[in-house]
Amino acid sequence: MPLRSIDYRLIQMANETGKVFTVALTGASGAVCAQTLVRLLDADARVGRVHFIVTSSGMRVLADELGIRAADPRQLPATLTGTPAAKFEALLNADIGASIASGSYAVDGMVVLPCSVGTLGKIASGLADDLVGRAADVCLKEGRRLVLCVRETPLSRIHLENMMRAQAAGAVIMPVVPAFYAGAKSIDDLVLQYVCRVLAHLELPQDAQFRWQGQAETAAARKLAVAPQPTGGRRGAK
Repeated sequence: MPLRSIDYRLIQMANETGKVFTVALTGASGAVCAQTLVRLLDADARVGRVHFIVTSSGMRVLADELGIRAADPRQLPATLTGTPAAKFEALLNADIGASIASGSYAVDGMVVLPCSVGTLGKIASGLADDLVGRAADVCLKEGRRLVLCVRETPLSRIHLENMMRAQAAGAVIMPVVPAFYAGAKSIDDLVLQYVCRVLAHLELPQDAQFRWQGQAETAAARKLAVAPQPTGGRRGAK
C-alpha cells in the first residue's frame, strides 16, 4: 500500500523563513508582558511563524489590564503589535485539530505568558483538553522547549508540586519576577528585561536585554565584609 501523501508545504515554508513558535496567553495577571513578547517576536527577523492562542480567561485579562477587547480572538495579534502581524496565526483554544496539536508539526518552542496556576496544573497533569494544554503536552513529549511564565503569589504546596512535576517533565519554570539590578527607570523597563530573558530561553537573545558584567567591589563593601561580627552576650545587651 502506498504511503499517504502528506503536505509538508507549511512546515517547509516556516523552516525557510525562520523559527516557529507557539505563544499562549492565559488568565493570570501580566498582559503587558504578553504584549511585549508579541511585539518583540513580530519585530524579530529570525522568527518566521508564531501560533498564537488566548484562553477565554486570558481575553478577560487583556480587557481588564490593557483595555483590549476583540470580538474575534484572531484579531488580537495585530491589535497587540499595532502592525499587520503577518507572521502570526491566531488560533481558537477549542481548535484541537490545529497544526500545533500534533507532534508531526515542527515548532522550535512554546511559551505560556502569563501562565495561570490552573494552566500549570493541567500541563503538569497531562490534561490536554484544549489547544494550550495539547500544544504544551506536544512540546514535552517531543522534547521541545516549553517555558511556563507562572504568575501567582503566594504559592501553595499544590502550585509548587505542579511546578516540580512540569519541570521534571522538561518545562522551564520562569515565574514573572522583575529584575531590579538592571537599573530600570519604569515598569516598561522591568517588563522588557523579563521578556528578553524569556526569549533568551527560546534561543532568541535580544539586544535590548541588560546583561550583568560584574561590578568592582567598593571600599565600603570590603570594609563591611571584614568587620568583626558580634558574638555571645545577652540578647538585647548594649
